[in-house]
Amino acid sequence: MIPVVGELVRRNPGTISLGQGVVHYGPPPQAIEAIGCFLADPENHKYKPVQGIPPLLDAIERKLTEENRLRFAGCDSILVTAGSNMGFMNALLAIADPGDEIVIQTPYYFNHEMAITMASCRPVNVRTTAAYQLDLDAIADSITERTRAVVTISPNNPTGAVYAEAALRHVNALCRERGIYHIHDEAYEYFTYGVAEHFSPGSIDGSESHTISLFSLSKSYGFAGWRIGCMVAPAHLVTAVKKIQDTNLICAPVVSQYAAVGALEAGSAWCREQIRSIAEVRAIALKELERVGDRCRASRADGAFYLLLDVQTRLTSMELVRHLVERHRVAVLPGSTFGIDTGCTIRVAYGALKKETAVEGIGRLTEGLRNLD
Repeated sequence: MIPVVGELVRRNPGTISLGQGVVHYGPPPQAIEAIGCFLADPENHKYKPVQGIPPLLDAIERKLTEENRLRFAGCDSILVTAGSNMGFMNALLAIADPGDEIVIQTPYYFNHEMAITMASCRPVNVRTTAAYQLDLDAIADSITERTRAVVTISPNNPTGAVYAEAALRHVNALCRERGIYHIHDEAYEYFTYGVAEHFSPGSIDGSESHTISLFSLSKSYGFAGWRIGCMVAPAHLVTAVKKIQDTNLICAPVVSQYAAVGALEAGSAWCREQIRSIAEVRAIALKELERVGDRCRASRADGAFYLLLDVQTRLTSMELVRHLVERHRVAVLPGSTFGIDTGCTIRVAYGALKKETAVEGIGRLTEGLRNLD
């Protein structure tokens, strides 16, 4: 859907895009400086280990141990990937056969749903609650003999929901009891607001044998195009995962791995400083949307940089997207691409633009929603 909406934007010059989920800032200076270390050694232009270069593996291990309190078998359980999407595909191919089922929460992240289908597996869509929190009973009821994993994303794309620690612990325990995996995507771990707190299920005692944790540097460190992330897998899956990645990629781009070493030197404090400006835009967006009144209900977006809007209109979500681009020069994504098949829902990504441009885009959006027929 992102290329489809992108084409709409190109056909309507002057459109402000609140569609794609990236941040407006670039990487820290340490990431750029680390590229010099990459260039200084001609050996870096050759293949490197499938699992990742040792300095990056060491930096990731420190980060996951100190910040996330993950329980895992050291660097041997870490695999550097070309973004967390690749980590998700690695996990699928390692744990599932054609026809197996993977439980995902609806609204879902569309790349996850597509990856499951590409792996010849069946996505089992489980509705979240009215507040887009996990429906624990529905998840339990969805598990069958063919289920291989339950997938959770927190903070969430597309809803912005942050799942409670108790709920994630419940899902993790359920997966252990049923003999399946818990795949948890933590790409937006630093993007939380107010009292919301991020929690890593991989930190739970006894979780290391059935929990697959996915991380990304793309969002928090501002270099989405560098394609760098990592996954932490149970020890018994590591060999299979390395075979899969060696077949599809060999190793994550080495220049990006060096940049990642520099980024991790800057650390989470640098990320949180950048995120302050996104928090300001979030507050403005929520306040502006109050002007729309009962025509629009916004999700309680305590995390990531998305708002999911339920709009009262006769239009379908894609019709509304076209209307907003063509009449008001602002782009969003339709809820249908996230598996929402009733009503009219749109996703607003407010992190991609600097404050002034984002505020202008949000103004156009609210004006367009207020003036719907």
